[in-house]
Amino acid sequence: MARRSPPRNGVGGHDFDSKKKRKVAEIYQALNSDPIDVAALRRMAISEGGLLTDEIRCKVWPKLLSVNTDDLPPLPAGKELREDNKDYQQVLLDVRRSLRRFPPGMPDDQREGLQEDLINIILHVLKRNPQLHYYQGYHDIVVTFLLVVGDRLATALVEKLSTHHLRDFMDPTMDNTKHILNYLMPIIDQVNPEVHDFMQSAEVGTIFALSWLITWFGHVLSDFRHVVRLYDFFLACHPLMPIYFAAVIVLYRKQEVLNCECDMASVHHLLSQIPQDLPYEALISKAGDLFVQFPPSELAKEAAQQQAERTAASTFKDFELASVQQRPDTVLRQRFRERFQGEERTKSILTKPRTNRFVKLAVMGLTVALGAAALAVVKSALEWAPKFELQIFP
Repeated sequence: MARRSPPRNGVGGHDFDSKKKRKVAEIYQALNSDPIDVAALRRMAISEGGLLTDEIRCKVWPKLLSVNTDDLPPLPAGKELREDNKDYQQVLLDVRRSLRRFPPGMPDDQREGLQEDLINIILHVLKRNPQLHYYQGYHDIVVTFLLVVGDRLATALVEKLSTHHLRDFMDPTMDNTKHILNYLMPIIDQVNPEVHDFMQSAEVGTIFALSWLITWFGHVLSDFRHVVRLYDFFLACHPLMPIYFAAVIVLYRKQEVLNCECDMASVHHLLSQIPQDLPYEALISKAGDLFVQFPPSELAKEAAQQQAERTAASTFKDFELASVQQRPDTVLRQRFRERFQGEERTKSILTKPRTNRFVKLAVMGLTVALGAAALAVVKSALEWAPKFELQIFP
């Protein structure tokens, strides 16, 4: 059985206000459309509150990953998976250490059963995809799917995710993971050069964000509600969106960073301790806005280190084929007009503007952050895919 989310911020069960009820109705309308309106589901996953409940996630997450729920594989058999499996001992150790990822107060026997399911799912995916290599932190992602959608559906979703969004983390080396991390500082530089230069002077690097990236923040956030909200967002978006979200966390903490001693140990320690009370909805909005204003293709020359065709970011077309013809442009422009009726106080978050980008954003009405993110992931991720010559490491 999937774990049910508790009410969040007064939103849950019979306490849904009219806005949330309307969103639920829109989600089910998209699910019941023929064909299913994947574009609308992406917009719902990105917009405020995400997909709201685990019951809805069980229905929508498979659509975002193009997984056919009518033809799920049988549950993996544990004993045969564990025999002569090179990853079993490491997976076992990691899963045994994952007690904090399970809901507080869960009975021991139930948790132990879920831990066995977690091991089986991981080993099943690795056995079926020998090109994938286990990494520590992978279990943090798998357990999130297990708790939300149950073991059988989680197996199918995790396999699809592992061969697409997470594929770069599952290479035999960390080269592609380092490549993705290399986007972090260019994003920060575009928004706040002072923070960027301070971090460069401190020589802090990007390793503090490694666990954020490879676990989709599942390892570092204690509140499961925040974890699944981010998963809604990331599943609906380009594979590089988690690194944009990492950047907005750093930028949100800019004053703390600048007040820190300018040395590697101090800055690394500060940034490694991620706050648990982040304004998640505001940061999600900013991450979407930054992705549109500074797409990967514009940051490529600074961030790239190997051929784009080797990264999951360059294969996002797979997830867009079902929705590129369902463009939300009209909805986004309407949202833009409504927001600016009676108020003209919206300002760019940028401190290093690019004139051509501003013109493009003004024409398209993309200064509305959620609309920007929705358009970026629904219209055509190929426009932003990093098709470039990778030159950062000669």
